[in-house]
Amino acid sequence: MRSYLSLPVTAGLTITAGLAFHRVFGYGPLLPMVPVAAVVPTVLAALLSGPRGSGRPWPLWISLVLTVCGWVGTVAVTVLRPALSDGTFPAALRTGLLDSWKSILTTLLPVPDRPELLVGVHAVVWLAAFAGAETALRTSWRAVACLPALGGFVLALLLGVDGPGSNLPAAAVFAGLTVALVLVRTDGAGLRALVPGVPAAAVLGALALVAGPFVPVGAEPYNPREQVRAPPPQQRDGVSPLDRVAGWLLVPDQVLFTVRASRPEVWRLAVLDRFDGVTWSSTADFVPTGSRVPRTSGRVGRRELVQDVAIRDLPGVWLPAADRPAAITGLAVAVDPASGVMAAGQPLRAGQTYRVTSAVPQWSGRELNTAVLAGDAEARAARELPWGPGARRPPVQLTEFGAFARRATEGAATPFQQAARLARFLQGHGRFDVTAPPGHGYRQLDYFLGETRRGTPEHYATAYAVLARTLGLPTRVMVGFRGGRAAGAAYEVRAGDVMVWPEVKFEGLGWVPFDPTPRQEGRGRGTGDVAGNSAQQTLEQAQEEAASAARESGAGDRPAPETTPGAAEGGQTSPWVYGVALLGLLTVAYVLTVFAVPARRRRRRRSGTPAVRIAGAWQQALEHLVDVGLTNARTLTAQEITRFGAHAVGEPALRHLHPLAELADRGRFAATPPDPQAADLAWRHSDGLGRLVTAKAGRPRRLLRRMHPRTLRRAERFHGTESPSP
Repeated sequence: MRSYLSLPVTAGLTITAGLAFHRVFGYGPLLPMVPVAAVVPTVLAALLSGPRGSGRPWPLWISLVLTVCGWVGTVAVTVLRPALSDGTFPAALRTGLLDSWKSILTTLLPVPDRPELLVGVHAVVWLAAFAGAETALRTSWRAVACLPALGGFVLALLLGVDGPGSNLPAAAVFAGLTVALVLVRTDGAGLRALVPGVPAAAVLGALALVAGPFVPVGAEPYNPREQVRAPPPQQRDGVSPLDRVAGWLLVPDQVLFTVRASRPEVWRLAVLDRFDGVTWSSTADFVPTGSRVPRTSGRVGRRELVQDVAIRDLPGVWLPAADRPAAITGLAVAVDPASGVMAAGQPLRAGQTYRVTSAVPQWSGRELNTAVLAGDAEARAARELPWGPGARRPPVQLTEFGAFARRATEGAATPFQQAARLARFLQGHGRFDVTAPPGHGYRQLDYFLGETRRGTPEHYATAYAVLARTLGLPTRVMVGFRGGRAAGAAYEVRAGDVMVWPEVKFEGLGWVPFDPTPRQEGRGRGTGDVAGNSAQQTLEQAQEEAASAARESGAGDRPAPETTPGAAEGGQTSPWVYGVALLGLLTVAYVLTVFAVPARRRRRRRSGTPAVRIAGAWQQALEHLVDVGLTNARTLTAQEITRFGAHAVGEPALRHLHPLAELADRGRFAATPPDPQAADLAWRHSDGLGRLVTAKAGRPRRLLRRMHPRTLRRAERFHGTESPSP
């Protein structure tokens, strides 16, 4: 009876473990699937464990065969019903069992609730329920029946790392059900054990739920996704969005896409963060996502904006959105978790629609004015200035760019002032010209800055990014579009709305946009501001104040220091720093040595034959007396050493020195060698004398004396000491 009463508890444990996958799929697809996958194998195990004609249960191998058949039939009529109707059931079943786990690990959570992805979870729940039920029915162990469900729960925790929601309530329920299982399976309990067991399990689960948030966690949870590399999306568009800018500007009225949103923003398209000296490209590591995009850390406030985007004539695979997306539905996409850039698996087609929810940053003037440059790995990579493909020496343009950037930012006192001053300088350095030939390599930028001074946003943004990197500012280049024109309830974004702007990364603030492009004829500054309407006034005012402060400081003020990418990461280290570090290492090594050598010497004296140990005890006693003023033990007799000890330490020292001297004398001159008991007695007297010396001289004084270099020479000093005589 106890075994059968355990079955509802094991089924409940399995259901709890199955619902823990909600961080992977959400509760929607799990609620109708998990109870069925847990209850059916439990009932099947209960039927097969009943007695046959011989009074014994069915063999376990029959239960295994029948449960596999039962699982195939159940998964066919529940999860894979569409595949069963169109004849693709075998392929879908094989794909679900073999490939669903990798698909889950290479998709941002929550993953889409596709049938082939749910097959693996269905199989885990079914096997856990069957194994738990069979263990409860065929064994007498109390808690072992919860282990299969526990394995499924751990698997759910691993696959759900970084997923939305929390499994803390599920853990509390699992703990309570485990206690209930133990109580039910206790001898003599039966139904009576279940009555007090349920409240006890509920109390334990409640305590676990309340105490869970206060349990300290010493490290980030293990994430198996870090061990699996997702394949990149099939991007058939080999043209960089930056290379399309010149063409878009020549056909400004072409409608690329429309956006329904509560307010216009800058619609970000692509992030280009790697420069090889010739072209800017993206290092995005795309991961498929069901709907969610992980948020970034930082202290910047963000405001959500929901957008319904309809593609018209936008080529390529890059998907526009307002800054960093938080969720996307309606289109299968891949997302770069670092930058939040989205890309479709196939080239975009007219008529495609999707909904995206973005988290638009809202900076404050105080945060911007006091910002410091970021120093993480992404920022370090954003300072690199490669020489160019196949180059064996740095291009001469880098020196000229560095001098140009320092002259443009002269008087800037902070990194934010440098960034704002450089943008302001480039705005007045040339003119907007849509007919300028494209190109953003070192030579093209040198020709643009020194000769033509006429260009498109491509030239100004890439020039800013390179010049800022010579100052040590981490930069990247962005491609996107202005808010567009209102057309009914939507905004029409045309090719002429294309924008290119640089961004600089600051600690805690993330990537902050700047606008170095001069005003385009027929378009006001406000419509081209890269901050968009949501943060336009704050960002524009902060950059205006920073640029003005740097300009008003004048050339007579101390110019901004010449920073290089290497110096920006931590500055050049002065030689005295190495000297201080070396001195510190030597000090630590000396302290360790003066404490390690006496300890090693003491251990050596305690080992060996009894006669050697007794002599070592006497030498250790003499070393104790040095701490109270004994200077030349080599020339003193045992009586003189004893009288010195009584005078320096007190009469109690005689209780140790007299018998120790006698033991040392016998150990050297007696006809028979001493026994181990005599050696142990000698060391007890030596240790007792050491405690008396510590009490007399004080532990701090003894520690200070240990720091003296003579502690390293005491082994030689007492090595030849004459043995005491009575």
